[in-house]
Amino acid sequence: MDSIRSELNFLFSGKGMPYEKVCLMIAMIITIVLSVLLGGNFAKDTPVVVIDLDNSLSSRQFINNMNASEYIKVTLIFNNAADPEIFFYRDDAAAVVYIPREFEKNVNTGTTAPIGVFYDNTNTALTADVKEILNEIVATENAKLAKSTASGGISLRDRNLFNPSGSTENAQTEGFLFFFGSMFFVFATIGMVPRLRMTGELNAILKTGTPWNLILRLVPYGIGLLTSFVVGMAILRVWGDMVFSGHLLSFLFIQFFYILSVGMLSLLFGWNAANPGIASSRMILFIPGGFILGGVTSPLTHLSPWVVTLSHIFPLTWEFHFVRDIVMRGASLADISKEVGAFFVYIGIIAIILVAKFYKDKREMCRKIMLNE
Repeated sequence: MDSIRSELNFLFSGKGMPYEKVCLMIAMIITIVLSVLLGGNFAKDTPVVVIDLDNSLSSRQFINNMNASEYIKVTLIFNNAADPEIFFYRDDAAAVVYIPREFEKNVNTGTTAPIGVFYDNTNTALTADVKEILNEIVATENAKLAKSTASGGISLRDRNLFNPSGSTENAQTEGFLFFFGSMFFVFATIGMVPRLRMTGELNAILKTGTPWNLILRLVPYGIGLLTSFVVGMAILRVWGDMVFSGHLLSFLFIQFFYILSVGMLSLLFGWNAANPGIASSRMILFIPGGFILGGVTSPLTHLSPWVVTLSHIFPLTWEFHFVRDIVMRGASLADISKEVGAFFVYIGIIAIILVAKFYKDKREMCRKIMLNE
């Protein structure tokens, strides 16, 4: 009983992780919040781009049939030849349907009328519903034409892009690499401000320093995290069959700002903690959310649009977007300039909050010094 009493006193003393609060918070998040955020179990209004070179009555009718489905939303109709891969950047499309010239002529003359479909296979569950509904539309159209695909009619010629083999190393394994790497980076840095406060160094930094004195302390940890990312991806590339289609320098450029954003958030969330142990428990507030809602555990098409938008408050969401675009789809920074610009705005907001917090504590410390004098 003395052991239990002693441990209860420590549990509620505030000297360690507040488990009595964390366990209840986890239960509420999983049962209430996640049930709302992850309520969809199918791809509703999956964005599809159509390259319609025929631009005929038959092709427009086929497009209308696709758009009428609850699983598909035609977001763009392009009437000129184009590389289908560019339409997948920024997760703007899950599939690109390519209707060739003379489509209507082939349909009316009984000749096989092929339609090309390019699928984004970065997540193998992303296009399952789209594939199913496209096959149903084709079967319905062929039934109307009273022709079988063997002797004519419409047929689908599909191709899986970016991850043709459906390898888990290009989605799940990479996702865990960035998730666990980021998580332990936060564990190493989130207790920095409480530690400096306990040793008395924080007052000296607030008195004569700037926020850079704290941000620069993240450099050794950031180098370690970046090195771990590169080493992990190198192992997946050499040992396994990971696809790396982009430029390494573009990836490293983005990682610098990603690590900066996670590091500044780590400083902010751990700022007022009484000690580093309590600060570590706050990691759950801004890291796991990006892993759950960033398109690794489930396709973005399974999430409501407002959930996808809300998920960008988590840094890992941005990371997974850039990994899919740069690493898997081979996009350059110019190709995703809109997304990069939005990410810089996100970093700027975090920096403003951190600077405001720093100088607020600086003013409070100076005021206390003046009162004591």
